[in-house]
Amino acid sequence: MSDLLTTMRELVIANRILAREGVVDAYGHISVRHPTNPERYLISCSRSPELVTLSDIMEFTLDGVAIDPRDRSPYAERYIHGALFEKRTDVHSVIHNHSHAVIPFGVTAVPLRPLVHVAASIGDKVPVWDIRDKFGDTNLLVVNMAQGRDLAEFVGGGRTALMRGHGCVVTGATIKEAVITAVYMQVNARLQMEAMRLGNVIYLSPGEIQEHQKVIFGPLSLNRAWEYFVMRAGCQGM
Repeated sequence: MSDLLTTMRELVIANRILAREGVVDAYGHISVRHPTNPERYLISCSRSPELVTLSDIMEFTLDGVAIDPRDRSPYAERYIHGALFEKRTDVHSVIHNHSHAVIPFGVTAVPLRPLVHVAASIGDKVPVWDIRDKFGDTNLLVVNMAQGRDLAEFVGGGRTALMRGHGCVVTGATIKEAVITAVYMQVNARLQMEAMRLGNVIYLSPGEIQEHQKVIFGPLSLNRAWEYFVMRAGCQGM
């Protein structure tokens, strides 16, 4: 099996996992850098993640131009992905989702911070990007490279960022890293909301975050989690 086909299959499975775990619903998307051409990326056509198949996967230049669109419509917010791939050579997968659990932390003064070890990958604090700061009143969607690049600059060297009133963006060195981070970012948001009701929360220290990132992104832990989520999504035969 070619590297391209293997990558496309993994991308389809990632879509199904994110849908199964409730990270995405009718909306949201995941991309991956092209395995042999770093100036291009792969992402589904505009379709709900749970329904994505191999034939839906499209190839784009970093500025969002489809290579072979045929009769397929692209995601309007593909510029999020291209801008992050353009900005960060270490990023090989990007997720944009509207997880309900993270939204409150993007519209209040309470920062989203990791309190459980499996969420160490989200970083010490998750910054909040507000499209209105630079672009005024919009529909909140990232629909051009200027907006995408502004978001990418804001993410900087981090793994994640919230998008005020919209959702979040997650990056990874691989599809597996990005998916695991997005899943446990949602888990952490739910747990943080529950913990704050009980009193003062003890968050992970920067040192603990750094140490557990070595564990969760190690091949043993990452492959174990991936196998579990693949089974839950019913994709073991793909």
